[in-house]
Amino acid sequence: MLAALLLLVLPGLVLIGIAVHSPGTPADRPAVAAPPPAPPAPTRPTPKTDRATRVEKITYPARGRGDWRTAPGSDRTGGKRGTLLRYRVLMESDIKGVSVGTFADAVTAALDDPRGWTAEGTLRLRRVGPGQPYDFTIYLVTPVTRDVLCEDAADGYTSCRNGDKVVLNVARWAKGVPGYGAALPVYRQYLVNHEVGHRLGHDHELCPGAGRPAPVMQQQTLGMHGCAANPWPYRDGKRYAGRPGAYDDAAPGREGDHGA
Repeated sequence: MLAALLLLVLPGLVLIGIAVHSPGTPADRPAVAAPPPAPPAPTRPTPKTDRATRVEKITYPARGRGDWRTAPGSDRTGGKRGTLLRYRVLMESDIKGVSVGTFADAVTAALDDPRGWTAEGTLRLRRVGPGQPYDFTIYLVTPVTRDVLCEDAADGYTSCRNGDKVVLNVARWAKGVPGYGAALPVYRQYLVNHEVGHRLGHDHELCPGAGRPAPVMQQQTLGMHGCAANPWPYRDGKRYAGRPGAYDDAAPGREGDHGA
């Protein structure tokens, strides 16, 4: 009877011994830890594009056909209080390389900026879409259409404000001006705020002194006259202006724009 019991128990002990003490592995030797997994390869962040400041390759004829694309309205209103002015944004259909939505977003970003015309709290600006009531229109046009809408002598170079028409010349939007001293997106901000400033009743101003920021109502398109580029009517929360006055139209490097 005892022999039979030993036969039943001994195999279990052998099995237990095998499980605990495998051949070649002493019981007191610590297990070797597996190497940590390799860290995942770093991912390169996807660059983000700011539609308001993106620089596109824009092409256009000297004379467009006068067909228009209208931008959708914006769900934002620039400014928190004050008189509300509504504007729509139109782009001549012959202009290629930029959509009317991208152009309109750049316009709205410039006008909604806290350094813009709404900074003082007496004005609000809202972009409206097709079929909605509006107070003025901001156009992006070919050079000859600029002359038609501005109703002045053949120019093809500058932009203008004529009544409730704020007319931005695509040649300047696409190429800027020589000697401006700042990137093209900054010049575009200036262009919007300068011409809309005329619609708001502001006249031209002069450079206040060499090395100082140019007032936004200075004719920066026609030369800096010692001032530094500045696209904003407000600086440090205060209206920044120069003495009333205008420069002649002898812009350095000025050329007739006959398409690009």
